[in-house]
Formats: sequence, structure tokens, C-alpha cells
Amino acid sequence: MPRYDFRCRECSETFEVSRPMSASGDPAPCPAGHVDTVKLLTTVAVGGLAGAGPAPARAGGGGGA
Repeated sequence: MPRYDFRCRECSETFEVSRPMSASGDPAPCPAGHVDTVKLLTTVAVGGLAGAGPAPARAGGGGGA
């Protein structure tokens, strides 16, 4: 089940909520019981090597007939 990050506007607590994608936009009270919360945008990391540069050319040429 996906997890969504929320922040409470009253106490500034950041917390996670696990829920189905169909309920991703539903309000979530903070652990302290406050209801004035906002859903945070999260980023997704993509694997790879930083500074790796372009892949080296293959020896032997390509296919073709």
C-alpha cells in the first residue's frame, strides 16, 4: 500500500499515512489530533551513477545485413 507524507499546519509535525491510491487525497489528522494538515509532494529517486557520462561505444559495429 502506498505511503503519503503529510504536514500539520498547527504543530509542524511531518508524518506518513499508508492508504490506497483511491484515498490519497483524503484528509489525514496528525498524530497529535490536529486536523489542519496538508499532503506533501514527494519525489522518486531513479537509480544510476552520478557523473557516469555517456556509455562507451561498442566495438565491432552494429547489425544490419
